[in-house]
Amino acid sequence: MLFCGLKLTHDGSVALIEDNKLIFSYEVEKFNNNKRYSEIPDLDFVEEALNLHGYTSADVDRFVIDGWAGLKESRVDTRSHGQELSLSVAPYREVSLSADALQAYSGSGLVIGEKSFDYTSYMHATTHIASTYCASPYAVNKEPSYALVYDGGMYPRFYYFDPANERLENLGPLFMYIGNIYSLFSLHFEPFLRGGQGPRVDDLSVAGKVMAYIAKGRVRSELLEQFELTYARHFSPSMEFNWTFSQEIKRYVDEHHIPHADALASFHQYLEQLLVTSLEASVTKHGRKTKNFCFIGGCSLNIKWNSAIRESGLFDDVFVSPFTNDTGSAIGAACCEMIHQTGHPHLNWSVYSGPMVIQNDPTEGWESRACTVSQLAELLHTTDEPVVVLNDRAELGPRALGNRSILAAAVRPDTKDRLNAIKQREDYRPVSPICIEEHAPAIFSPGTRDPYMLFDHMLRDEWVERIPAIRHLDGTARLQTVSREDNPLIYDLLHTYEKLSGIPVLCNTSANLLGSGFFPDVRSATEWNGTRYVWCNETLYEKQQ
Repeated sequence: MLFCGLKLTHDGSVALIEDNKLIFSYEVEKFNNNKRYSEIPDLDFVEEALNLHGYTSADVDRFVIDGWAGLKESRVDTRSHGQELSLSVAPYREVSLSADALQAYSGSGLVIGEKSFDYTSYMHATTHIASTYCASPYAVNKEPSYALVYDGGMYPRFYYFDPANERLENLGPLFMYIGNIYSLFSLHFEPFLRGGQGPRVDDLSVAGKVMAYIAKGRVRSELLEQFELTYARHFSPSMEFNWTFSQEIKRYVDEHHIPHADALASFHQYLEQLLVTSLEASVTKHGRKTKNFCFIGGCSLNIKWNSAIRESGLFDDVFVSPFTNDTGSAIGAACCEMIHQTGHPHLNWSVYSGPMVIQNDPTEGWESRACTVSQLAELLHTTDEPVVVLNDRAELGPRALGNRSILAAAVRPDTKDRLNAIKQREDYRPVSPICIEEHAPAIFSPGTRDPYMLFDHMLRDEWVERIPAIRHLDGTARLQTVSREDNPLIYDLLHTYEKLSGIPVLCNTSANLLGSGFFPDVRSATEWNGTRYVWCNETLYEKQQ
């Protein structure tokens, strides 16, 4: 059967599953250098995505739409052939603990191409769970798992999923800070306050910046105590509480002349501890039903929280998917219907299931020549120049994992500054290491397999001077490990580079325009003009001097 999942709102995407295999997941932002978090502009995009793989909308057995804002029902406004269209969809989440979290909602009037389709819709929280659980190793044998969904305007919601009986049990919220609290709190403090002009609530990239910036601060015990007191004093079961809390802490910080970096570092640590202790309390309360755990939603992109949960010993295994945020909602919607229709929760998938790179002509002023992977490794070793690497199909989710990356040697400390300048990023932002998997434990601690950059690692002391460009201010690194099975081309590149340099590590950061998705083609990467070299399909494009 063919299941086509749709995420119509921000992080708009289309995913197609055939017989439990993910055929593609196309995010709007990864076409035409569209802005990050873009919605599906018109349902024509769905037909175009299907056509790229030889399908039409008529081939699809069931269209499935991700739920959105609202508690009992919701509507999503979209367009079809340029005409306004309003569709009834599932709500954001359940209204009570006893509600059926796997409930399917039915709708009609989805106009794609020349035809109108009936469709199914599932709650936004449910599609999140399905996207990660079905991609997890637990799904292969229908093993049960806990699932924590912590995303956007949602409290951290704890679930127990029993796939053998198709039962998703809502165990309740862990605490009453919404997922956006990390960004919302940070927007009350410099440098995110924007020069004292007031918090900006529309910047969805703030959370990642804060995670980097907290390395400038230190955790203060008096603030950890103040967070608890303020929570107890002002708590109310409303979204407004999160704003009130942030304002109260801001007043305390200013009155006591506490550096803002310390406030941010302390709040990060406070939430991390709260996550772990609340998880432990809930697992104990519900009888330790399983040792499997899925962490899902935008908050699970926080590598430090992921590592803290994994190191807590509460679970034997912690799984986070590379499309854990809303970029995976179309996949999750299709997975919900896949579970209902086939009874099989396991999804056969690859992180490289985005759009194929377009190898078109470069812009004027660039010349091209043949360049093998071995020659690319030599170029990286001998020139210390960063190279945009465009290869095969794009990655799913927000992180570049070698196929839409800027790669560079990590041996010079100023390379991080250079890459941040190229990307127009703040100077405190780290650059990620990409490393051959079997060498990672000798270079990083713990250095365990981490193919999607989702956990925190420390750079070992003996490697600090050898690869300084990938070391963050606090000594950590957002590591990506690569095996031959993960990505043969990048593995061979690293292997050849190691033979030349003795170092199995390169710098890796995403190849994209500021505020846009990954480069879709050669031309846009050369028009950007941020690097001297662009490499695609064994062709090297060099900017003429």
